[in-house]
Amino acid sequence: MIEFQNVDFAYTSVNAEGKTIHENGISGLDLSIRDGEFVVLTGGSGCGKTTITRLINGLIPHYYSGELHGSITIDGKSVPDTPIYETAKRVGSVFQNPRSQFFNVNTTDEIAFAAENQCREPVEISKAITETAASMHIEKLLDRSIFELSGGEKQIIACAGVSVLSPDIIVLDEPSSNLDSGAIEKLKIILSDWKSQGKTIVIAEHRLYFLRELADRLLILKDGRIVRELNASQIKALTFADTEQIGIRPLSLLDIRYSYGRASGRNETLTLESFIFTYKDGKHGINIPKLELPSGGVIAIIGHNGAGKSTLARNICGLEHKCKGVMKLGGKALKAKDRLKQCYMIMQDVNHQLFTESVRDEVMLSMTDKLLTDEQKVQKADEILKSLDLLEYADTHPMALSGGQKQRTAIASGIASSKPVIIFDEPTSGLDLAHMKQVAGEILKLRDMGKTVIIVTHDLEFILSCCDHIVRLEQGQVVEDHALDKDTCNRLQKFFCK
Repeated sequence: MIEFQNVDFAYTSVNAEGKTIHENGISGLDLSIRDGEFVVLTGGSGCGKTTITRLINGLIPHYYSGELHGSITIDGKSVPDTPIYETAKRVGSVFQNPRSQFFNVNTTDEIAFAAENQCREPVEISKAITETAASMHIEKLLDRSIFELSGGEKQIIACAGVSVLSPDIIVLDEPSSNLDSGAIEKLKIILSDWKSQGKTIVIAEHRLYFLRELADRLLILKDGRIVRELNASQIKALTFADTEQIGIRPLSLLDIRYSYGRASGRNETLTLESFIFTYKDGKHGINIPKLELPSGGVIAIIGHNGAGKSTLARNICGLEHKCKGVMKLGGKALKAKDRLKQCYMIMQDVNHQLFTESVRDEVMLSMTDKLLTDEQKVQKADEILKSLDLLEYADTHPMALSGGQKQRTAIASGIASSKPVIIFDEPTSGLDLAHMKQVAGEILKLRDMGKTVIIVTHDLEFILSCCDHIVRLEQGQVVEDHALDKDTCNRLQKFFCK
């Protein structure tokens, strides 16, 4: 039994002026989670979902500092008063950003790491790895370099490490955020298996459709409080209209409809010719003889994890200097070093591109227009931040934000950029329904400004909100390339739901 009794927690951070501030916590939380119960936490970015998972696994207060009041217990034992290594024997964790929990460069070593730390027998660990890999169908991911995996594949490795450990309680923080439809289905099978074993599962998520049949309770949070609670039968009865009204993601992708009429883009094209890149293993990369994309359009790059989507995005930007091939924009050929000057990329892991001491400074950093005065830059930055519900955090250090708020900060920087090609790699990771729609609206504004927007995504709802062209990759090659219209909606739904 997990018990929260009148729990208050506020993170402490320091703003640009050196002043200590308290934010993004929970307030007056009373919550009981029974043994073997499957509980889903959802709500807007910064509502307290992740904080609850951190209070259960002991990361608060042992890792994240702040002001904590109230009681958090597991089977009557205080979590804050228990060493974190002891809590880890009972509670397994899968974080939103899997890289933050990796300690090895080899995938098999990483899967074994937590079990080895608990001094399990080597034979037992080896057997558990073999069984876990078979059940998750990830044999091809064993003995690989962590650095060569896609974001979704890294998340699967993190889940595998917890599965090998086999704790009584498992907390997961948006585990599906970077997973394709096939990987999400594998995750669902693993979650179902854990549930059948009687494990207690607490999962913070925005994507809810794959949890509809698993959840015993759905808790909707706002401003650190539980504002609505639904049981299993109520969850299954929710319609698309219900979720829209509540302000949460849909519980069935088949309910989503293509409804936005959009321009076809300019007649000019962004052309890739002889785009070839291979990683050191000689097996993974991209091979694209020719691809013509509409300049001034919003292009979605889709495909399964490891298909080459992020690799393509990095090569378009010129981040991979060994890429063979040329990109033509407006008829002008651009090699890798030239593409760096024309493209702005918002990475899948935004922690890699947050550099400054405040959110406002982060946005201003990307402004390369020398004609803008400092005052104009501040005004422009604040306008963008306001459009993304970030203005109140303008003076906050970016690393003090929630995952979704960090994502929107990076997106704000891309919007502020004067470069003609903007690339987003999984921009809706960590975003709730309202902010997903906000980001879609901002992307449409970029398109209307004449920018070419390329989006690597697994988010069907987001695609149908703002994209006008689809490119699907498999094994590093283009297998679909066409405009997005109503006729393609059903095919997309089948691809994302299979």
